[in-house]
Amino acid sequence: MNNLSGTITVIIIGLIGGIAVGLQGPMSGAMSQRLGSLTSSLIIHSGGAIVSAVLLFFVGGVNMEKMGELPLPYFFAGCFGVVLYLTFAYTLPRVGVAMTTALLILAQMSIGLLLDQFGWLGVPQHSISLVRLSGVAAILLGAYLVAR
Repeated sequence: MNNLSGTITVIIIGLIGGIAVGLQGPMSGAMSQRLGSLTSSLIIHSGGAIVSAVLLFFVGGVNMEKMGELPLPYFFAGCFGVVLYLTFAYTLPRVGVAMTTALLILAQMSIGLLLDQFGWLGVPQHSISLVRLSGVAAILLGAYLVAR
């Protein structure tokens, strides 16, 4: 980011995403305990598909003619959402929201470092550094402290 307003916008949008994940976890955990994990997953992902369709309709940005250019594995990216939901449904009632979130963030940061290091999945390459590894270590320490 070269300008302050762009940086602030990215931070705010990132925080909104974090709040959404933080709210979705407890809600989906409660739903899972009442309906079962797979039923809850279907409801959650159906709701997400509906919201995405409405946003595409009203906001635009539909680029369907380029779908054929995507590598086949990208069409299964939604499967990771199901994995995420099912892991939330399992861990959240057992260890709580804070620990579940800490584990999620630790895993995201670790895979993020690998993706950045090698430029996998088309992301820009950013080398692993001691500073970046220290950030993951700090998150690991945070997860340990939350678990105590």
